[in-house]
Amino acid sequence: MGPEYPSRRIARRFTFYTLLGLSAVFGALCGLMLVYSIDLPQMEDLARYHPNTTTELLDIHGKVFGSFALERRVVVPYSEFAPVLRQAIISIEDKSFERNWGVNLVRAVGAAYRDLHAQGRAQGASTITMQLARNLFLSSEKTYGRKLQEVILSMQIERRFTKQQIFELYANQIYLGRGTYGFEAGSQYYFSKHAKDLTLPEAALLAALPKGPEYYSPVRFPDRALRRRNLVLSEMLADGKITEAQAEAAKSAPLGLRLESPPNSVAPYFVEEVRRQLEKEYGVEQVHGAGLRVYTSLDLDLQIVANKAVLDGIATYERRKGWVGNLSNVVLGGGDVETYKHPDWTQSLEKGSYVHGVVTSVEAKKVTVKLGGLQVVMTPEDWKWTQNVDGDSFLRNGDVVYVRIEEKGADGAWRASLQQDSGAQASMMAVDNASGEVLAMVGGRDFALSQFNRATQAQRQVGSSFKPYVYTTAVEAGAKPTDIIVDGPVTFPTPSGPYTPHNYEPNYKGAMTLLNAFAESRNIPALKLAARVGIRKVIETAHRFGVTSDIPAFLPVAIGSADITLYEQVGAYSVFPNDGIRIEPHYIRKVTQADGLPFDQDSVQVDEVISVETARTMMQFLQAVVRQGTAVAASQMKHPFGGKTGTTNDFTDAWFIGFSPSVTCGTWIGYDDRQSLGEKETGARAALPMWMDFMKAAIANKPDETFAAEGAPKKTLDVPLNRGVAAAPKEAPEEEEPDAPPPAKAGTSVAPSSTALPGDSADAPGGPKAVKVVPKSSVVPVKKVVVPENGATAPAKPSDEPRSGVSKPPADKE
Repeated sequence: MGPEYPSRRIARRFTFYTLLGLSAVFGALCGLMLVYSIDLPQMEDLARYHPNTTTELLDIHGKVFGSFALERRVVVPYSEFAPVLRQAIISIEDKSFERNWGVNLVRAVGAAYRDLHAQGRAQGASTITMQLARNLFLSSEKTYGRKLQEVILSMQIERRFTKQQIFELYANQIYLGRGTYGFEAGSQYYFSKHAKDLTLPEAALLAALPKGPEYYSPVRFPDRALRRRNLVLSEMLADGKITEAQAEAAKSAPLGLRLESPPNSVAPYFVEEVRRQLEKEYGVEQVHGAGLRVYTSLDLDLQIVANKAVLDGIATYERRKGWVGNLSNVVLGGGDVETYKHPDWTQSLEKGSYVHGVVTSVEAKKVTVKLGGLQVVMTPEDWKWTQNVDGDSFLRNGDVVYVRIEEKGADGAWRASLQQDSGAQASMMAVDNASGEVLAMVGGRDFALSQFNRATQAQRQVGSSFKPYVYTTAVEAGAKPTDIIVDGPVTFPTPSGPYTPHNYEPNYKGAMTLLNAFAESRNIPALKLAARVGIRKVIETAHRFGVTSDIPAFLPVAIGSADITLYEQVGAYSVFPNDGIRIEPHYIRKVTQADGLPFDQDSVQVDEVISVETARTMMQFLQAVVRQGTAVAASQMKHPFGGKTGTTNDFTDAWFIGFSPSVTCGTWIGYDDRQSLGEKETGARAALPMWMDFMKAAIANKPDETFAAEGAPKKTLDVPLNRGVAAAPKEAPEEEEPDAPPPAKAGTSVAPSSTALPGDSADAPGGPKAVKVVPKSSVVPVKKVVVPENGATAPAKPSDEPRSGVSKPPADKE
């Protein structure tokens, strides 16, 4: 050994301490790695990861018309992303994506520094894998610890998954603004097309959004979005992904947005009924995040017809009523016309749309109206019905008006006609007779303004549309269409005094057949029949038909003082063309999970409520209404129909419930606050035209259908029946005192005067509930039953006036 030099001892010590220091640093790093990796998710979690996806509603033709989503996302495989979109994303987000191991160390350190020290919007530089790790598992807090966890997770992801799998997860997860997640949902929202069909400028625009979905929103900030899109194109050119000619052509292209129509806008009331049922069956999280496919009973084509029929019907009534005015004014209310937004501007605007707008310019012969981003023009011809000659004589800047979009003029400007929104509402519902499936539903004029469903939630007085239950009870007791009854003055004794009803018309027709009395909707014969068989038995019949609303046992119920929903009436009327079988109206055919596996379905309830003989006898009555009675206008359609009009006292409610051999449809029109529709606004005048508009489409491909003839075999339905007839037995007509209302409240009188129509009484307390007789049902596993939640039975706008429990509906007569 050589001598021990001092420098050699110093070198050994230096080496020792250096290694010791490095060991300490290494140990510290290992400790940090351990600390920050303890709570990290396992890669098995990512392998099993299923993001929230959109639940879609499909109609009977397989068309998507609605959706539910916590996050609007449509998951698609890697192959469904257009190559040009993949190239655009990689060029702007992670150029080395195909080569790196999940982390670009230089960029990661730089990004961490900028994230922690930048004031305002930091310029991130994470790889695609790091963005995926952060979006899936980590918070957005800006700390070195979170960045270190991001790096650790990214390396684990790269070790476990292929680049294609990582890109697929990223492309389905990233947020792109406007509530959309993933490039497929973004493509559908911004361009109304699939991600695989995107063009170069469209792909570049979507690739530009992950950087700042709201800051670069092409809807809110098109200039920013355009600059960011062109930056993406420049990066693609620099990477050799596109040629210079392609880049220049794409940069000169407009944004080209074709925003998707708002979800659930075609059948919002139907969608809401489906949502309630699904959430009740499967829970909120499953419905809104599990990507279910709900195969519904809706016929989208018929729903569009129903929407138009209801809006056109209300518009026709409003014009008949005359110009009311009383318009709200944005300026007088302290608002600004330029920034004003009406709730129903969320709907897509097209020819025939009814929408509220704000007047921005008024001249004598020209009025300009703002409808969101669209300006429309009205000329004197468009407000001629108001009987105002000049626009500036009755309209002002800032007025909120109701218009119908008509067409584009020669100058390219959209033209609109002035309409009126005085508050009138209407509803419509149609079912397939053979299956009980609800084909179309409209619950009001505008879902954006009122979500109250007047088809399923509004209990309204039904007028003479209640009379089929009276006549059915009488037929079961032995009555025949040819029987004679006297339409003449009559007084019914009650404990509260004499009750002297009258017909709608101030006359009597004397002796007439039951068939003619029903067709002409005479009040006196219906009351006599109800008194003969007993009003309680009539109410039992209504309950057998599926009417669940509570009906007081008062004689005026026979001519329509009962409050019933349109849903109940339509389901009940379908019994007649179904040869006595009632199928519970329902909305859902099948529900499948995201992987296509179906859920077990509940059973549909099927009841045989009257015999075939009774049903076919009643069909004679109901068809006579169309052939020669109050609904004779429908006979011009030259198709087999049956039905019944309904009008209530003071013309507060107008109804028509009718059917063809295949479809039953009901319509109602009225005001939520129960004000009068106006003199002579009967069911035949106000409700029947809407029904006719709808039924023209419903029967368009069924020109040869007929009702079952006398003696023909029983009708075959889409649902089997497993038991015998449960109709009430025939018996001799029972002479019975009319059921009297209970004693009146102090200070009120229940007995009408000798000159009053039925129901002139003041408020009376509810009497004993009618006995509800519903035969045992035949339950068969066919389709899902969805019963609306009828908890909200009050009108959307409650009346300020007290309402009697016994009304005085007149007979229907033009």
